[in-house]
Amino acid sequence: MESDGGEDVMVKLTERQRRFVEAYIETGNATKAAIMAGYSKKTAATIGAENLIKPNIQKAIKERMKEIEASKTATPEEVIKFLSSVIRDEMVEEVVVNEFIGDGRSVARIMTKKSSMKERLKAAELLLKRYPSRADADEQALRVKKLAAEVAELDKGDVDEQIVFTFDREAADGI
Repeated sequence: MESDGGEDVMVKLTERQRRFVEAYIETGNATKAAIMAGYSKKTAATIGAENLIKPNIQKAIKERMKEIEASKTATPEEVIKFLSSVIRDEMVEEVVVNEFIGDGRSVARIMTKKSSMKERLKAAELLLKRYPSRADADEQALRVKKLAAEVAELDKGDVDEQIVFTFDREAADGI
């Protein structure tokens, strides 16, 4: 865990403080974290609160949370690959199925199931939101060309009517 200066923030902490940081991230409770880190139960509430105020411990908690988040958060590329694999029907999931075997009894079995058409369509919809369609891109390009032509026409001065913008400070203050 390196700070902006390239130093390892956790190295600057005592062993108990390092354990406190890990326990606090796990529980979200300063008193429990202090007890788990080895502080006395009598002083755990006070020490836990004090630890949360110390800048080096705050920084260690933030950096450790960033590490955890970075390792567990899917990248955009992973999301796109996942959605594509669902659309291509390459994904399977395990589901529990109850099979009736007679005399009012059933047996639960785990079976694999491919994505349903509804799930595949939803994945396609989510994937398309990330990419503009060709028609959308063409429409946007036409809008840009039209605006550029209008600006060029205004720059030439060929337009008969002048567009004038005025600003009335008194009227604006009343809004």
